[in-house]
Amino acid sequence: MQACELNVIKYILFVFNLIFAISGIGLIVAGACVLSEVGEFSHFIEGRLLAPPVVLIIVGCIVFLVASLGCYGAIRESYTMLMAYAVCLLIILIAELSIGIAAAVYKGDFDSAMKNIMKDSLHSYNESRTDRLAWDNIQSKLKCCGVTGPKDWPSKTRPLSCCHPIREGAAPPQEFHCQDAIEGDQILYNDGCFDELKMKAESSANVLMGVGIGIAFVEVVGILLACWLASAIKNKE
Repeated sequence: MQACELNVIKYILFVFNLIFAISGIGLIVAGACVLSEVGEFSHFIEGRLLAPPVVLIIVGCIVFLVASLGCYGAIRESYTMLMAYAVCLLIILIAELSIGIAAAVYKGDFDSAMKNIMKDSLHSYNESRTDRLAWDNIQSKLKCCGVTGPKDWPSKTRPLSCCHPIREGAAPPQEFHCQDAIEGDQILYNDGCFDELKMKAESSANVLMGVGIGIAFVEVVGILLACWLASAIKNKE
């Protein structure tokens, strides 16, 4: 009876770890997708805001390796390897929870820092090619203008990227039209880029949170199964 129980737990844990290894690959893919999505506007985003997807990719790699350890430990019926596997899962779980709590606590600071970076960069638009390219890119891609709106641009310096692209068959808008347009004009993007970028970052954060919660649940199940199998092996011995 004891041997039957041991075999059942062993193969359940083995199958579980195969699924867990695939979820590790899923973590890597999710982190890479979010990083490419938000990283395009990294000029306006502090390095610490790009940390979560990078951490997710690292955790995905670790999860894949730990799942392999769990598979090997289950097949070999090694008490030591199974306990090491459970401890590794517990450490990963604690690290994920810590990152999530830190991100929630410092969310307001991240928003404030991002807005300040955008304001400083906007005032350097004419002096810095990097800032100019970054602003033209974000305004064209996100269909926005300025930090909080078109009024952020000093008089006569509003770039063409603040305005809608030329429609086929329409007369090309002259630069002064874009510079002299006021908020509410159809030619202008009237939404600020800070809100658009914040929405994009929050959308990506929600994806990471969903994936992280799912993986955390899987990790708890993995810890319980590993401890159960390790206990069965110890009783057998």
